[in-house]
Amino acid sequence: MKHVAKSIRSFVGAKNFEESRSFYKELGFEESLISKDLSYFRVTDKLGFYLQNAYVKDWIDNLMIFLEVDDVDRYWNELQTLGLDQKFKNVRLTSIREESWGKECFLHDPSGILWHFGEFY
Repeated sequence: MKHVAKSIRSFVGAKNFEESRSFYKELGFEESLISKDLSYFRVTDKLGFYLQNAYVKDWIDNLMIFLEVDDVDRYWNELQTLGLDQKFKNVRLTSIREESWGKECFLHDPSGILWHFGEFY
């Protein structure tokens, strides 16, 4: 089977939809509100995800998203400058970790979704 794909978009949930919408806008993602319970957040023209007003604890507690970035050090500094962990309850930042494949830093969103921001060597 040959895939001629243009994008891939995951659906993620939110414990508090309005808080999560605000969080992702502060993170710099561009929102397109689709309905009262669904938004599309663009990272770039080809990358994005759907945020839905739905919360299943086991799902959210085990959900991780990896976003490859061009420069983890710069990204980490910009994340710290945003102060999201001070503006939003339950948001946590974890500093850069080096691995054999590259390096990454981490961010938990207000619902607990774990974001990996990584750079491959």
